[in-house]
Amino acid sequence: MTGNDTVEAARTTSSVSPVEVTTDGGTSDLIVYVDRSTVCEGALADLKAGMADLVAFVEANEPRILSYAVYFSPDGDRMTVIHEHPDPASLAFHLEIGGPEFAKVGPFLDLETIDVYGRPGEAVLGQLREKAETLGRGRVSVHDLHRGFERVSGD
Repeated sequence: MTGNDTVEAARTTSSVSPVEVTTDGGTSDLIVYVDRSTVCEGALADLKAGMADLVAFVEANEPRILSYAVYFSPDGDRMTVIHEHPDPASLAFHLEIGGPEFAKVGPFLDLETIDVYGRPGEAVLGQLREKAETLGRGRVSVHDLHRGFERVSGD
């Protein structure tokens, strides 16, 4: 049985199936986005309410996004947002339709960093830089895939 036969067998027998197997210098379209912000003093309750609205908006209007999660530090001073996209087009769509929604939470935070794992493309990088400038003083960093694999639920 070759390596490809093994992968195909796993796809047909597992409830969790590989989307794409990658090798050195991987070829995945998956985009993982992580941003980190400082919560403005006295703004935690407003930011939490605004982020709840944003999560509901994303869930209702972005069917291709794989996950979207908001985390706060125990002391409420920091917020981290993580989302996964199947490809750069999904992230571009998120940035396009989400722009007016992001602006609503802008007064409550200072966006410090945006880290993107995968290759979003130059147009999306421009959108990310604009978001970083609009919501704070953030820098945008891109991290290329070295090696890995992806799985999605077999639901």
